[in-house]
Amino acid sequence: MKYNAVIKQEGEWWIGWLVDLPGVNAQERTYDELIESLKTGAEDMLALEPDIPDDARLETIEV
Repeated sequence: MKYNAVIKQEGEWWIGWLVDLPGVNAQERTYDELIESLKTGAEDMLALEPDIPDDARLETIEV
């Protein structure tokens, strides 16, 4: 899958976050390390199981 990332250099650090997956962000010393961290963050986020209360249900809706 492909995701949009906002990436910028701040001093000696590269920072970035995925627009399409809120909560996935990273800060690394090099651009390549940042890209790898964002990929790992996306994989970890997508592997999470949603915490659904017993009195609720998960539905897919089309927008």
